[in-house]
Amino acid sequence: MTTPETQSIQAASANTAAAARDTANAPISLRHVVKVFGRARALDDVSFDVATGETFGLIGPNGSGKTTLIRTLLGLTKPTSGQVRVLGRAMPDHRVARSIGYMTQSSALYNELSVRENVRFFASLYGLSGQRLHNRIDETLALVDLTERAHSPVQTLSGGMRQRVSLACALTHQPRLVFLDEPTVGIDPELRLFFWDYFAKLNAQGVTIIVSTHHLDEAKRCHRLALLRFGKLLAVDTPDDLLRRSGAEDFDHAFLYYASRDEQELQALQAQQPAQSA
Repeated sequence: MTTPETQSIQAASANTAAAARDTANAPISLRHVVKVFGRARALDDVSFDVATGETFGLIGPNGSGKTTLIRTLLGLTKPTSGQVRVLGRAMPDHRVARSIGYMTQSSALYNELSVRENVRFFASLYGLSGQRLHNRIDETLALVDLTERAHSPVQTLSGGMRQRVSLACALTHQPRLVFLDEPTVGIDPELRLFFWDYFAKLNAQGVTIIVSTHHLDEAKRCHRLALLRFGKLLAVDTPDDLLRRSGAEDFDHAFLYYASRDEQELQALQAQQPAQSA
């Protein structure tokens, strides 16, 4: 005979199992991730999941841990402690590399090579060859509006055009997961809008995007945001809910609200420690 208590236990078990499946299927899952460099904690107990087809923003000032977090997710550095899973595998794991695209904060392009030669080189590293390689280069250059400059040496391009080439190099192999580290730094507003419109198209195709930025006005274009400060996760939520919970009208003031709250919690914890010791 099934009692209300038994039903409650079964429901709780089902919810736990569903949550475990969601975590297992999430393109990205972090649990209590810490990264220490000497005495500095670049990441301090960071936990969150990212859903398929989501643009997930890492928001924070320089030195907040955004780039370290991306490098940890890419498997380029190991966490000091905690668990990092990307596309179902514990990181670092080289087997996920061909399913990932990465646009670095600083240009990784070869200035003496042409636009097309750069895209071809990076695409070949991901295993593309033959007619598929040729077709994908053409398609990607058209998407970033660089077909007419395909044979121009990168060193002759403007900063904005170089950013477009970098984006093309990260996307030519059609990755399931894309990491963009400060992709809009130093580019004009028109190109920034172009990038974000294109990111939305990728989401519609089921591509998951992790983007770091210190431009808080770009935050509203993400599905969800992680606010970072000194390696600590201040909050994770949708842009609208972060604003609502903070009572702020813009993300500059919202960020200050969450940073101030974190300081108050830290001060309260420090105040308790002497009393506990006594």
